[in-house]
Amino acid sequence: MKRSPRRLLRSAGPVRPERDRARDRARARGRVHGGFRVRDRVRARGRAAVAVLAAALLATAAPATAAASTAPGAQAAPPVPLRVATYNIHAGAGQDGRFDLDRTADALRALRADVIGLQEVDVHWGARSDHADEARALAGELGMRVFFAPIYDLDPATEGGQRRQYGVAVLSRYPVLDAENHEITRLSTQRPDPVPAPEPGFAEVVVNVKGSHVHVYSTHLDYRSDPSVRAAQVADMLDVLAADRGPKVLVGDFNAEASAPELAPLWRELRDAAPGAAARTRRSSPSSASTS
Repeated sequence: MKRSPRRLLRSAGPVRPERDRARDRARARGRVHGGFRVRDRVRARGRAAVAVLAAALLATAAPATAAASTAPGAQAAPPVPLRVATYNIHAGAGQDGRFDLDRTADALRALRADVIGLQEVDVHWGARSDHADEARALAGELGMRVFFAPIYDLDPATEGGQRRQYGVAVLSRYPVLDAENHEITRLSTQRPDPVPAPEPGFAEVVVNVKGSHVHVYSTHLDYRSDPSVRAAQVADMLDVLAADRGPKVLVGDFNAEASAPELAPLWRELRDAAPGAAARTRRSSPSSASTS
């Protein structure tokens, strides 16, 4: 896959208590390690919070109990720091093209992040990654919880083998309350003569950061020069974010520069917090952190 700048977005809106989630959702096609719920969403349009984008971010969120307090004279709890990062692991191969999952784990550990979005994650995919379950292996090595959201889920290469999966994931040091594998528009690399169609692989987890319920999303957008699929994916992701309440963090490999026209709708709802993006953000999006 084409290598390009990574992206990360976080909610800059006021922290709200986590609302009751819809109960009419089927189990998602995702794999979980850590004992939390996995669900699929019935998506609906709604209000989108202003958010922020960065390559590695120290975010803050107030506990939901404090945000919900209306008692006269009540003191709000101090913000809780949350360090978030995103990393395209290229199936465990380094820039030298050599597969070394221990080296990948060392690179992730060096980020010192509480939550990490991963892209190009293999689970029993093939020889290029030694048929490993990379999501589970990295979580075990780092002592973190993980949710793996496959984009592709293929039959075993040999009879009796493991299913071959490839997708995105989220690692978290904090407890994960819920997880979903959303569909967004994709142009498959695994089908002959593909056409853009909804496919899974847009991961969402809800992490409990000392009482604050934070939505974290991991995405990998289309790599082709034609921006039409990426434009559709941006619209799909914004629909998902709009349906959720509370602070939000979107991380991923967008396969496009922040100034790309197909990403422009993001900046009407989100603020770019990637390194060096502050000046562009001030020119193109509101500085206030409010919902609309």
